[in-house]
Formats: sequence, structure tokens, C-alpha cells
Amino acid sequence: MKKVYLDNAATTAIHPEVISAMMDVLQNDYGNPSSTHSFGRSAKTLLESARKTIAKLLNAQASEIIFTSSATEATNWVLRSAVKDLGIKRIITSKIEHHATLHTVEHLAKEFGIQVEYIAVLPTGNINYQDLAAKLLVDEFTLVSLMHVNNEIGTILDIKRVSDLCKYAKALFHCDTVQSIGKTSLDVQDLGIDFLVASAHKFHGPKGIGFVYIKKNSMLQPLFYGGEQEKGMRAGTEAVHQVVGMAKALELACANLENDTNYISELKNYCFSELKKVFSEVKINGENTFYNLLNIQLPLSEEKTSMLLFTLDMKGIAVSRGSACQSGSIKPSHVLAEFLSAEETNKPSLRISFSHFNTKEDIDLLIEALKTV
Repeated sequence: MKKVYLDNAATTAIHPEVISAMMDVLQNDYGNPSSTHSFGRSAKTLLESARKTIAKLLNAQASEIIFTSSATEATNWVLRSAVKDLGIKRIITSKIEHHATLHTVEHLAKEFGIQVEYIAVLPTGNINYQDLAAKLLVDEFTLVSLMHVNNEIGTILDIKRVSDLCKYAKALFHCDTVQSIGKTSLDVQDLGIDFLVASAHKFHGPKGIGFVYIKKNSMLQPLFYGGEQEKGMRAGTEAVHQVVGMAKALELACANLENDTNYISELKNYCFSELKKVFSEVKINGENTFYNLLNIQLPLSEEKTSMLLFTLDMKGIAVSRGSACQSGSIKPSHVLAEFLSAEETNKPSLRISFSHFNTKEDIDLLIEALKTV
């Protein structure tokens, strides 16, 4: 039985060239990058070379890239320090954000008493920019935290539009680019972002490593303390092999961006057209969605599909019904619940997400499996 992986929004397979680059470091450059001997200096060179590679791909300065364990850590760091150290009194976000943002904001409201406001979400699954503009009129030092591509439905944020609104209101802007980085061009200078977070495992790199872009002179303070690693901003010995793997993965993704975008877009269109042949009333959740993510609502009864994911898994097919971070929850998706009716939310929805490793044969196998439900 061939196994089919169509859950690339949860995580991606590591690119073989990334594995090779990491193995080379593990075998030959195991020195501590903080050590002054030759082993340490060699590791430090690799670390800084990776930092420069990532910075160049984002049109940032190398000093603005700080390595973290994940985008979740980076988001917690940015939001907490913004409130605790930068004097942010109010955070504007939306209820369709990743829980790394939502739960952090909720705790900050309890801990520091900051004001939290949620932007209205349109029936299309996109945020209401007019509502954001209105909320930014309040004369209070504010941080806006919004994701570029929604991890469940793939709706796309107009980053430049948001950053322009923030600049006019003298507000800070934190953007979660976990689902978009490596899949589209991002120029932090042009976009005007203050803080950007990313995780390597979403663009065919290793798990357990990510980074945060911190705009120069933002005055962010460390989340925790220890050694002077990462220019004193993030204590702890750097995982050089993971950093090198992340830089290699991003470099490969950006180098093949145009071809991969076209190929994956064709896969998504093919998938939906084939689904329509079997389920004429199938519906896409959300409008203006990213090219690698398809969230569909199936015209099936809940009782028929209560074991849907299990059935597909038994046939070797991996998809999801929402974020992997909440796969153990019995609650409906907080994203879908925000803009769909209660009746629609109760209908079975699937998140199918693609990568350049997928083929039309994978989709054909998915369709055949769904026919048996």
C-alpha cells in the first residue's frame, strides 16, 4: 500500500539536501560556537553564514535574525517583551490566529491587564481591514499581531496594507509567516514588518528550530537569561546542525519558488476539480486562499464521517481536519467557527495541503478513498 502525505501545513518532509548538510555538521563541526578554539570557530562560522543566508533571502540585516526553537517560542517572546519591556498597552489580533498567538495574548491580558481587541472576520474567512483601521484610531500604544497565511484555511493577509495602517497609527506589527515563508517572496524592508516569526519544519527543514526577525532598534528584551549567545538576546548553546539545515531548506525553497508555486497550484486545482466530480456540492472554506492549502466542506452527514480521518489513515492517506496542534481536541475548529454558520461548522471539513513532493497519483488515491466513505 502506497502511503500518501497531504498534510504539509502540519509539517513537511525534510529535503534530502538538508539532511545531507545537517549530517555533515553533526559529523565534522560539533564544536560549541561560543568556544574560542578552532572547533568552536568553525561552528561559529557556519552559524553566522546561515544567519547571513536567511537575512539576505528576507532583505534583512544579519543582526536582525535571532534563532529560536520554534515560531511558538518566537511569538511568545515578541508579545511578552512588547508588553513587559516596550510598554505596549493594547494588542489587536483576530480570533482565527494560531493558538501560539491567541493563548499568549490571553495570558498577557490576565497577567498585565492589557487590552485585547479582536478584528472582525468576514464571511470569506479574511479579516476586515476597515475594522482594523477603526481600531487603530485609539490613542494607545498598540501592537498588531496577524498571520500572513492562515494555517487552517489558507486565507492570505495583505501584509503591506496592515503595515501601512500600523505605521500611520504608530503601532508595532508582529506577523506570523509560518505558513508562507519559503512558499512566497518576503521582503521585510518593503513590507514594513517590525517582527516576523518562522519555523523550519514548514519549508522542508528540521523540527525544533525557527527564527525571529526583529527590526533594528526595536529594543526587544530577552525572554530568558543565561549565556551571551545570539548577541545576548537568546541564551543557550545554538544547535548549529539545525540552523544550517534551516538555512539550506530556505535557500532551496526560494531557489525553486516559481516552479514549485506553479506545480503545487496545479495540484490544488486538480484536487478540487476531481473532488467536484465525486461530491458536486463540495465547498471551499474561505476565499483568496494560498496555493498549497485546500480546506473543503464535504456534503456528508456527521455520523457518516465520524471516522473519516481514521478511515483515510487506514488506507495510508494523511490529511487533517484542522491544525495539528489541536488534533486531540473534540471541539470544532476555532477558525471555521469564527466565520461559518453553526450548521456549516458541524459538517465535516478536511484540510488538504500540498508540497512539491506530491503527485496527481496521490490525489487520485485520496479521491478513491473518499469514494468509499
